[in-house]
Amino acid sequence: MKKVLSVISISLFLICSSALAQIPGCTDPLANNYNPTATINDGSCTYNTETILPTASVNLVNILAETSGLIKWNNQLWTHNDSDDINLYALDTLNGSIKLTQPLTGTSNIDWEEISQDSGFVYVGDFGNNQNGNRTDLKILKISKASILSGSPSIEIINFSYSNQFNYTPTGANNTDFDCEAFIVSSDSIFLFTKQWVSNKTSVYALSKVPGTHSAKLKSSYNVQGLITGAVYKEAENLIALCGYSIGLQPFIYLLYDFSNHNYFGGNKRKIFLSLPFHQVEGIATTEGLTYFLTNEKFFQQPISVVQKLHKVDLTEFLEEYLNSLFPTSVAVTERIPDFEIYPVPAKQIVTVRIGNSVLPVSYFVANLLGQIVLTGKLTNEISQIDVSGIPAGLYLFKLNDQIENGYRILVE
Repeated sequence: MKKVLSVISISLFLICSSALAQIPGCTDPLANNYNPTATINDGSCTYNTETILPTASVNLVNILAETSGLIKWNNQLWTHNDSDDINLYALDTLNGSIKLTQPLTGTSNIDWEEISQDSGFVYVGDFGNNQNGNRTDLKILKISKASILSGSPSIEIINFSYSNQFNYTPTGANNTDFDCEAFIVSSDSIFLFTKQWVSNKTSVYALSKVPGTHSAKLKSSYNVQGLITGAVYKEAENLIALCGYSIGLQPFIYLLYDFSNHNYFGGNKRKIFLSLPFHQVEGIATTEGLTYFLTNEKFFQQPISVVQKLHKVDLTEFLEEYLNSLFPTSVAVTERIPDFEIYPVPAKQIVTVRIGNSVLPVSYFVANLLGQIVLTGKLTNEISQIDVSGIPAGLYLFKLNDQIENGYRILVE
């Protein structure tokens, strides 16, 4: 009996110790209710209402009047229209001009509402369902990036239905919660974010990336108080930016970040309004997670007329501190390595490293937020240039082998 009591006592001690060590609360210093003693983000952060202006806006050509999705890939923005047109359009990031038109031959466009990507594929969502809420041919096109670059797109189809939709009676226009205009692609799955006309919420459904016919499984819902129309995902950084607008066409960006696994509404949730009245924002894209591109489609309803545009938005003030916190401090580099300097920040194609001659030659590696090494090499000169154009945009850790513990954060655009 004494042995049993001893085991119970030890177990209770461990449970209590663990509970004391973990303090749930708001961990975001930018929030109204930030708790500096909290060690676990419990998703409770609240924020002041913010409205921001784009740093730049340019008109798009008439052929893109129904631009409906956006990604940034291969140093270009890619978009598409939401009906009939089977082309992908590559845009110049500065002036929005069309640099390339790539038809997806052999397909049809019933209602293309979103475009997304992973490392090897581009995905186009033909799942717009606002006309009657009763489509039975919802699908996502999966196209290899290599085939797009070759000029001969190779297309596979992911067919799906919603696991909790049982009634296919026509609802009439804009009167369903089974519409969708946004999705993200993770390393193992697709996640749909619905556009819910009735409830003004969004629901997340998980879907296989494998071509075939699947059921999209409901995971969670959240009251965004608006209509979600686009999404972009920084998987390693646990960061999603949704775009959308209110019933009155007030556009916004909804940031989800510092969540765990696929619990996207379990971390920080921050809604930022855009000072673009009556802009029907449809697509959103980023590379490094600070600068975002958005497109809006043409809107005309007397007396209001808004042309299709490409916008650039800077969210540095909202996300820089969080993104920087994902890596440990980099003080150890400058304190322990003589004459160390690395620039520019952010970098586009080349990173320059200056280092004291006394430690040369020295090997280095660059790792992403998942700890995966993406680049290695050796420094032999006091000033060296490293080509980073071949790695995806994002935050990385630059480390000299066996010289430092923490490394140095670098940001690649």
